[in-house]
Amino acid sequence: MQDHSNDPVWKQALAGSQMLLVAFGALVLMPLITGLDPNVALFTAGVGTLIFHVVTGGQIPIFLASSFAFIAPIIAAKGRFGLEETLGGLMAAGILYIILSGAVRLRGTGFVTRLLPPVVIAPVIMTIGLGLAPLAVHMASGRTGDGAAELVPYNTAIWIAMISLTVTIVMSVWAKGIFRLVPIMFGVIVGYVLSWFAGIVDTTAIEQAAWFSVPNFVAPAFSWGAILFMIPVAIAPAIEHIGDVLAIGNVTRKNYLEKPGLHRTLLGDGLATSAASMLGGPPNTTYSEVTGAVMLTRNFNPKVMWWAAVVAIVLAFVGKFGAALQTIPVPVMGGILCLLFGSIAVVGLNTLIRHQVDLSQSRNLVIVGVTLVFGIGNMVLGQLEGIALCAVVAIILNLVLPGEKEAWGRKIYESKND
Repeated sequence: MQDHSNDPVWKQALAGSQMLLVAFGALVLMPLITGLDPNVALFTAGVGTLIFHVVTGGQIPIFLASSFAFIAPIIAAKGRFGLEETLGGLMAAGILYIILSGAVRLRGTGFVTRLLPPVVIAPVIMTIGLGLAPLAVHMASGRTGDGAAELVPYNTAIWIAMISLTVTIVMSVWAKGIFRLVPIMFGVIVGYVLSWFAGIVDTTAIEQAAWFSVPNFVAPAFSWGAILFMIPVAIAPAIEHIGDVLAIGNVTRKNYLEKPGLHRTLLGDGLATSAASMLGGPPNTTYSEVTGAVMLTRNFNPKVMWWAAVVAIVLAFVGKFGAALQTIPVPVMGGILCLLFGSIAVVGLNTLIRHQVDLSQSRNLVIVGVTLVFGIGNMVLGQLEGIALCAVVAIILNLVLPGEKEAWGRKIYESKND
């Protein structure tokens, strides 16, 4: 294994820029879909990553950025509560991570794994992906995310969307090396060029934007409605976080659940998400794309991620850069999202398969079935709806229904000691 810890600063900075490039597509796509400022997202991803590294003692080569799990809840909450209160709810979701971190420190990982087994988490993750399917289709068809208005004629939009999707698929399946890790980037570039020739790109905002510009930071406001709406959504990304920490541990051959400890990684993630929400940015999560890049480059030096964070913060203050991102036409994003949202659903499905959840058991069938319908159908009960409601319902059903309870157990958590 090659040691990169003594690389010169310029080499570490270059490697950090490459890591940011890998994360970049998903990082900026999430705020563009939800109507948040992509420059703020870049800033909060950089700051959040630095916070995570301070909390974990700079031991893990991980980059934090915009979480796709929160797309549907942010869109719904913004319409219902407004942006400021939505940010307050997201800050509360970060605080839930911090509480989970304290619980793990006091009672060990068993507490989390018993409360949130695969049969609970998998259908919630599937709901996140499948519930967003109409959004992707509307955007690919040239409409707004809710389908209410046509932004681009259908015939033009669908061609651009399908070509953007095809390029993204080709790059993710057939490309080699680092190119395979940036399929979103290629899909956006090709789609943008096609849109330019189709005459649906408006560059007025780029021309009017200043080169240096402070990101449009927004402070949160707090209401119990928005907080109760958003907190349950954090459950699935919390488990995803554990999986990502295990994945990077497998790559670097280190047990990060033991040192620095799961409680510290969850704390870092929670503080990063809360800090992002305080400034108007999307919640942060660990990026598996970056883990793939670490595996490919064999550069396990955590300082590389510090440089990725610094580059993200610097880019956040380039006004023309953010303006250019906001000119990406709707069909380009819609085409790529057809793959991304489907991939999220497959992660949930794979969780059921990998942990051999027996769906012939009545209790498991009930939990998965009810969770999917409540989530995808956007059921409303009191202050809870959609993903938030289905997460709570899945937990309650798992706790009260009789029968043998599934566990993450031995396959993941004990195999780390092998």
